[in-house]
Amino acid sequence: MEMHFSSSKKNQEFNNKENIMPYVNIRVAGTLSKEQKAKICRGVTDVIAETAGKPKDSILIFIDELPHESIAKGGELLQKPAGK
Repeated sequence: MEMHFSSSKKNQEFNNKENIMPYVNIRVAGTLSKEQKAKICRGVTDVIAETAGKPKDSILIFIDELPHESIAKGGELLQKPAGK
């Protein structure tokens, strides 16, 4: 999981740590259900809001679902889990 912070260049002179909008990019091998994505987003949002003191409505989360054959570990492509 990667976490990035971005801010508008237009308002850059007014930006400080309190005005930075966090976004999180989550990459998973395979697919998640809509319910799984919703639960992950709620949990990640809660942690960032509590830990970083950011308003929940300022936190953006992107979930990228990648085919197993597009990911390698130790030089070997991942195998799709049995039964999927």
